Amino acid sequence: MNIEQIVDFAYATTTPEHYRPAAEKVLKGDPEQSVRNHYGSPCGQFNAGTWEGAIGHWTVNYTEHEYCEILQGVSVLRDQDGNAKTLRAGDRFVIPAGFSGTWEVLEACRKVYVMFEQTRN
Repeated sequence: MNIEQIVDFAYATTTPEHYRPAAEKVLKGDPEQSVRNHYGSPCGQFNAGTWEGAIGHWTVNYTEHEYCEILQGVSVLRDQDGNAKTLRAGDRFVIPAGFSGTWEVLEACRKVYVMFEQTRN
């Protein structure tokens, strides 16, 4: 291992992957999204990069643990009971694996993510 293997997001030239949630998950709008996965571990369980989402509302079901840092925009994360957390630039948080609810982008959003997909034994 050497210093050239350090992944600096500021200089990463990762090509974005554009997508939309599956139609049955979309509750409102046309939430086009893109992800730049700047790092993926050899085992495939750990990933880090940046995500961008357009205005819209969709259901989410997390199988991974995800650390997020909102860089711009405003989103609302809701659990299955309707409890809500508004997320703005500067907010940092972890969504544990097993969380189900909805993600709504109110203002185009950009975040850094770090995900760990735990395998079951």
